[in-house]
Amino acid sequence: MPKIKTCRAAAKRFEKTGSGKYKFRKSHASHILTKKTTKRKRSLRQPQIVAGSDMKEVRRMLPYG
Repeated sequence: MPKIKTCRAAAKRFEKTGSGKYKFRKSHASHILTKKTTKRKRSLRQPQIVAGSDMKEVRRMLPYG
């Protein structure tokens, strides 16, 4: 069986947690921050967990964890 290539773009964006879930950083947090509210910017700091409906696609892109 041939090896499967990892999607390098996904490898840079997702990180596997100890429980086997994948976390990622939210978008829109890097520039044009003056017009965004403090509450919105604070919520953008927190990493998110990939939804269950998207888990199959992320696993396919990252076959070796």
